[in-house]
Amino acid sequence: MPKAVIEFEKPIVELEQKIDEMRQYSERLDISGEIKILEEKVEELRKAIYNGLTRWQKVQLARHPDRPYTLDYINTIMTDFVELHGDRCVRDDKAIVGGFARLEREIVMVIGHQKGRDTKSNLYRNFGMPNPEGYRKALRLMKLAAKFGKPIITMLDTPGAFPGLEAEERGQAESIARNLFEMSHLPVPIIVVIIGEGASGGALGIGVGDRILMMENTWYSVISPESCSSILWRSWDFKEQAAEALKLTAPDLLAQGIIDRIVPEPLGGAHRDPVQGAEILKGILLEELKKLRKVRIHKLIEKRIEKFGKMGEWEE
Repeated sequence: MPKAVIEFEKPIVELEQKIDEMRQYSERLDISGEIKILEEKVEELRKAIYNGLTRWQKVQLARHPDRPYTLDYINTIMTDFVELHGDRCVRDDKAIVGGFARLEREIVMVIGHQKGRDTKSNLYRNFGMPNPEGYRKALRLMKLAAKFGKPIITMLDTPGAFPGLEAEERGQAESIARNLFEMSHLPVPIIVVIIGEGASGGALGIGVGDRILMMENTWYSVISPESCSSILWRSWDFKEQAAEALKLTAPDLLAQGIIDRIVPEPLGGAHRDPVQGAEILKGILLEELKKLRKVRIHKLIEKRIEKFGKMGEWEE
């Protein structure tokens, strides 16, 4: 059972707690029939709630504090992970982690945003908001992967790049723009996975790839619903309407051609069964890597540039 509960999850959690209480008495009383009826009711309720989520509710799920982060996925589906540190200019940005790892028989460079689980670790990770040196570290690792011909997997989960004055002084915009340019030309397969929040340039700074995957209960947008609401309505009170207007969920972006594939999650979200969710992602990553390995590098780069060049086209 998750430690944190979102408002729309409360009816499910209350029933699950009732079932747990009943199980404590099952040794003395024969109430297996009543427990089974409640379990069926929980399953029906879970399907009804999670199959009918609004866009704002999916935003909430993407931010769930129990949701797996980059290091959770690395530790679950990969082996022999060797974390590499520093941008060789300023310092090591803890909001971005990366290094070589083994995905079954394939050696990959895996890079992703990393949040914390509590106040102390969130301060250490800067709440998953990278500074310029984080993006420069990511680029250094991607170039290292290209040097050895190893594919790159990036995992996006950030509320945005760090907006502090010191980040701007050290060239936040330039570091993100540099990554966009360099990633578009890297001579190795690149798979991007949105595993949580994909906010603005903070996410896009490691988000250029041949295949863009998006987990089922995540969001990806140029702005968060709250910020959009504060700009348009001068208040955060309209964040739900903003989420609807932004069309930032996986089905929305698949329909728009922004992403290539949706990664299914266990019913209730990846935080409900992190191991199962990770195994689903692992299977899809291996499948996509196998496809990309068959494409010649020059063709891969051409398709990557063409893919992003088509985004934003419109007609009146």
